[in-house]
Amino acid sequence: MAEHIHGTHPEIVKRLKRAEGHLKSVIVMIESGRPCLDIAQQLQAVEKAITQAKRTLIQDHLDHCLEETVGALPRDQRQSIDEFKSITKYL
Repeated sequence: MAEHIHGTHPEIVKRLKRAEGHLKSVIVMIESGRPCLDIAQQLQAVEKAITQAKRTLIQDHLDHCLEETVGALPRDQRQSIDEFKSITKYL
């Protein structure tokens, strides 16, 4: 398979590594008997980092890969593609 790299991939890796660090902290917190509120806050940070990484990946894919596949379209035919790209921001 050909290499598939976009400009946002380093940002995504950074976010996922941050999530990995938070997740490791959560495990240590649970094992050491930390309060549930503290653990929940860290889990929220993990979830947020992963969600943002996913959104960035999907948007990047749509912006680049979908555009390559669809190619140049007349303005009246682009509306559905543009709306699809816009609505995915709410995932």
